[in-house]
Amino acid sequence: MTRCLYCGAGRDADQCLNCGLTSAAAEVMLRRKLVLRTAWFLVGAVLFVPVSQAFPPLDIDSMLIFVGVIFFLSLGLGLWMVQRARQRQEIEALKRIYFGLLPVPWILTVLLFVNGRFDSTPPLRQTTAVVDKFSMPGFLHNQRLVVTSWREGRQVERVFVARDDYDRFQPGDAVVVEVDQGLVGIPWVYGVLRP
Repeated sequence: MTRCLYCGAGRDADQCLNCGLTSAAAEVMLRRKLVLRTAWFLVGAVLFVPVSQAFPPLDIDSMLIFVGVIFFLSLGLGLWMVQRARQRQEIEALKRIYFGLLPVPWILTVLLFVNGRFDSTPPLRQTTAVVDKFSMPGFLHNQRLVVTSWREGRQVERVFVARDDYDRFQPGDAVVVEVDQGLVGIPWVYGVLRP
């Protein structure tokens, strides 16, 4: 017994008794469903970038790497699924994993937005010094100050800053990093000031 590519119901003949689609029609409908859900996934992944810059978490680098891994894993899994569907191979387990990964960027985007937007606690001020700085060119410019860490077990923190703050501070300058704890417990950078 094989499963229908579209609805996943078990079938013995070429036509599924559950949805009424033949194997060829189920493949076409599956591709349509994959395109729509992948588009929804891509919008969530794209929205993650500006939201992560509006309320930049302290561990933004690891979050961007995580979202990037999920992004490429999902797209690769989707392409593999389409290839297996063309060959009429079993894809039900892959389909469940793929559809389970699709809301992850949306969940992280909403989580970061709520964490920063609705945080009402006063920011904590951490006095530190600039060790280095770097800027990544691109559509959304990304500037970071590398400062000595105030957290245990870390040597440096990479603090996301606006362009004017990036130009204002130089290595060796003392800075005050204002850090909010976040509504859901993800610490984020409120601002960077001179002492």
